[in-house]
Amino acid sequence: MIENLDGADKGSISREGFIPVDGGRVWYQMSGLNADTPLLFLHGGPGFPPYNFACLETLGDERPVVFYHQLGCGKSDRPDDPKLWTLERFVNELKTVKGALGLDKVHLIGHSWGAALAAEYALNYPEGIESVIFASPLLSTPKWIKDASRLKKTLPEEVQITIEQSEQNGDTDSEEYKRAMEEFYKRYWCRLSPLPESTKRTSQEANLDIYKTMWGPSEFYCTGNLKDFDVTKRLHELKMPVLFTCGRYDEATSETVSEFQNLVEGSRMVVFENSAHHAELEEKEEFVTSIATFLGQVLIN
Repeated sequence: MIENLDGADKGSISREGFIPVDGGRVWYQMSGLNADTPLLFLHGGPGFPPYNFACLETLGDERPVVFYHQLGCGKSDRPDDPKLWTLERFVNELKTVKGALGLDKVHLIGHSWGAALAAEYALNYPEGIESVIFASPLLSTPKWIKDASRLKKTLPEEVQITIEQSEQNGDTDSEEYKRAMEEFYKRYWCRLSPLPESTKRTSQEANLDIYKTMWGPSEFYCTGNLKDFDVTKRLHELKMPVLFTCGRYDEATSETVSEFQNLVEGSRMVVFENSAHHAELEEKEEFVTSIATFLGQVLIN
């Protein structure tokens, strides 16, 4: 049963509310309530709510745009149970959300870890998935870490030494390691300075326990249960329209994303020339336009 908050109803579904899932309740929000196939957004992290992607709400003039906060972060319940933080449970959570909202047909868009979730869902439950958008995607942890290792070599030597020594000594909670992380992030995560307020809110409502359990201490060091995640051998199974996007300076590198794109017959790719991992912030208009254009082409075809 959906627990409604204040909002305009469409049948039994309000514009925002809570949905019971395994482990607690997740919060959802709908923008736009017309009859076109909804766009369902899957946020990254794991454990970082989607405030940076509010720009997608402008697509609500064309179709419903649905956000939800994955369990453990944002406005959703925050259970203290590490056994909940698995890819399988998040796939089942997505299935529950779709069912509760009556989303028989959807366009899926996943950013970063959200792309891993989108891929896993679309490959195993393709019925009703009208298209998939992989934005700055994590689709292979080994490839991600290989790229990150190459990108780390572009950092100042003293920063590289701090990273290597901290990881070897298990000092990834140290202030020195955090400062080294910032050097990487300002080049390959988001190049804006100062960072937008949405990134601060995202960090404040994130759940680092989920992030560390599934991923690890930093974007370039994976020690969690996604360490062996890799769907590249199955990408050819995707038969619906697929769009890949990334930034030119993205930690999800354009070279690797291009490799993914070549595995999906008929898929398309957009590279944002002035962005790192967050084109929705760094080139907001171009990001939204690329999504709208792709969805329009799907509709025509």
